[in-house]
Amino acid sequence: MTSAAFLAGAAQVSLLLILVGLAVAFVRLAKGPSLADRVVALDMMTVTIISFCGVYAVFMDEPSFLDVAIVLALVGFLATVALARYAERRLERDQQDHDTAAQSETRND
Repeated sequence: MTSAAFLAGAAQVSLLLILVGLAVAFVRLAKGPSLADRVVALDMMTVTIISFCGVYAVFMDEPSFLDVAIVLALVGFLATVALARYAERRLERDQQDHDTAAQSETRND
């Protein structure tokens, strides 16, 4: 077995496993009971797509896909930070609403 054939086989197996990981993350994104589960699943999907771009660039000997992977990594990071801030503010807002409701119940008693 030549090194080129081994690299091609390894790349094909890697692409298949990455697609399986992407499918699992998509199921968690669609099914996830909480917002945190969905955020983690979206981040996992971003990472798997980035790895797909990297393996595909090696497999097809096309380095321009690495540029796509870098841009996607930056956008994915910003999206994860934005969703985490949204989740944090939502949790704080829900906690304030709960505290306000508890205070009004104690005043009515």
